[in-house]
This record gives sequence, structure tokens and C-alpha cells, in this order.
Amino acid sequence: MSEAGAGALQATSRRRRLAIDSPVVLKAIAGVLLLALWEGVVRAWAPAYVARPTGIARVFAAVITDPQFVAAAGATLGAVALGLTISLVAGTAVGFAMGRIAPVEWSLRYYVNSLFATPMVAILPLLALWFGYNGDTRLAVVVFASFFSIAINAADGARSVPAEFLEVARAFRARPLGMLFEVIVPASLPYLIAGLRLGAGRALVGAVVAEYFVSIPGLGYYILYNSRTFRHDEAFVGVLVLVTTGVGFEAITRWLTRRFLPWHRRT
Repeated sequence: MSEAGAGALQATSRRRRLAIDSPVVLKAIAGVLLLALWEGVVRAWAPAYVARPTGIARVFAAVITDPQFVAAAGATLGAVALGLTISLVAGTAVGFAMGRIAPVEWSLRYYVNSLFATPMVAILPLLALWFGYNGDTRLAVVVFASFFSIAINAADGARSVPAEFLEVARAFRARPLGMLFEVIVPASLPYLIAGLRLGAGRALVGAVVAEYFVSIPGLGYYILYNSRTFRHDEAFVGVLVLVTTGVGFEAITRWLTRRFLPWHRRT
């Protein structure tokens, strides 16, 4: 074989190895293997009504175009979006106050940490009594689930602002609001984004748990109803929507971090 032919053969072999070692290819192979294993185990040992990949694929288009499913998804995701917005505004304000004002930190730290550690299912019956067995309870649970993670991370971020940044701002006679929005907030953004990512996951869980407990129309109740009526394929479509929402939010926050906080990613 000529040297040119050998070089071409080595280049082709190298490209094939790189393609196989690609993270995307490896993820695709792992996903196909898991789906095949799921399908085989269900076909071999599980009852016919148990969800399987082929059954989910068969009903997927019909479910996501069903007006009842669209309304349920809109109710759940709308409550999560509204609750996260409320938690972001209130949690950031409380967190920054805790991080920069010592008396506020001393007054609220233990209560915030205690409520953050409180299981949602333990507080949910009390919230249902306060807000009624309707969508207000779901919104209250979403806010309760996401507020404290955002507040704690915002406090950590405000507390960890380098003293040099504040000294330079004072040297240039920066006003308190200027120091807040031009020094403290930018320096705390990585912590705030981390709290928002954690709060978003807890908000989705809180919304579904509230719908399970209070029987509020939404994705959680849709999944529960179809599971109890042995329509597991339809129920799993709702699970996929929730998973896709969570993964999509995670991807958006990662993109925002890379786009607007490149220094943080390099660090």
C-alpha cells in the first residue's frame, strides 16, 4: 500500500474514533440502549397496561394535541412561571437584605433555613386550609418551594462580594443604590442563577404535589388520573412534558450564564 493510501486510511480511522467518542454520539447510544432495555423488560414481565416506549410514541401526538391536556399543561406551567417570578423578586430582596444588613441576617437566618428544610408535603395541608382547595394553593406551594432556595443563594452571593469592589465604589463616591445595582447585583449573579435553577426544580415538584393532594386540574392531576385508570402511556406523556420543561429551563440558564457571565464560566 502506498504512503498516500495508508495516510488516507489512518485519517478515516481517526475520524471514526472521534465520531464514536463524541459526547453526543455516546449519549444517543446510551439512550437507545436504555429504551431498548425498557421495552424488553416491560414486554417480558410487566402487565400490558404498563408504559413502554412504543406505546408512548403511539399516543404522543394525540395526547399533546388534546385540548384537555393542553389546558392542564398551561395551568401547571403558568402557575410555575408566576410563582417563580414572585419568588425571584421577593427572594432576591430578602436575600440581599440578609447578606448585607447584619440585623436582618440575625433575625431571619434560622427561620429561612428551617423553612427551606421543611418538606413541602408537610406544609401543604396547612396551605390548603389557608388558601382553599383551588389554584391559589398550587401557587402558594410553588412560591413556598422556590422562595427559600433563591433567598439563601442571594444572601450567600451578597455576602461574598469582594471587599475590594466595595472599597473602589466608595472611593468613587458611589451612592447606596449605585453600589447595589452596579456592584452587589452583578457580583451576586452566579449565586442568584444557581438559586433560580434549584428553585425551578422545586417549583415543578411543588406544583405537581399540590395537584396530587388537592386534585387541582393540571399536569399532576392528569398524570394521577390516567395512572389510576391504567392509561400509563398517556400519563407518561405528561411526565415527559415536565421533564422537558425542567431540562429546557436548565439549558436556558446555562446559555445565559455562558452568554452574559463568561468570566464566571472560565473561573
